[in-house]
Amino acid sequence: MRRKVAAEFFGTALLLLSVAGSGVMGESLASGNAAVALLANSLATGAALYVIISLLGPVSGAHLNPVVTLMSWAEGGCDMRQALAYAVAQVS
Repeated sequence: MRRKVAAEFFGTALLLLSVAGSGVMGESLASGNAAVALLANSLATGAALYVIISLLGPVSGAHLNPVVTLMSWAEGGCDMRQALAYAVAQVS
């Protein structure tokens, strides 16, 4: 269980870092063009999300979002204890 919760924590942290970093990258590459900044941001975030899910999916399911965890619990994909631990790790 510790390994799964740690995977959720680090996966969510990596996703947040990639979103912030791609935003900064997009702004610096765009030179004022909002469309280019948005394109760069979305492509970099999508690529990072793909890598994170590929690496952490087999460990914890790579929910990376408390709402996804809540829906997994509601559909019976995980128990309440696991869902609560995931949500705490994702929010922290």
